[in-house]
Amino acid sequence: MSEEELKDLDKEVKKLKRIATEKASVLHDLIEDALPAAFEKLPGIAQETYDACKLWADANARLAAAQKG
Repeated sequence: MSEEELKDLDKEVKKLKRIATEKASVLHDLIEDALPAAFEKLPGIAQETYDACKLWADANARLAAAQKG
């Protein structure tokens, strides 16, 4: 992997971490402020948070592998 590709992947990992953190914040706010009344929103927000975290984890693993090799 070229240095430019490595920089791009690092940038993507940082972006995905920010998005995952934002989703986690929304989930936290729902739990802290709206439950139990807004329980219907829980599955959707939880899935969005999971998906964002999974995207970050996959990209982070690719970055770690690229940095080793």
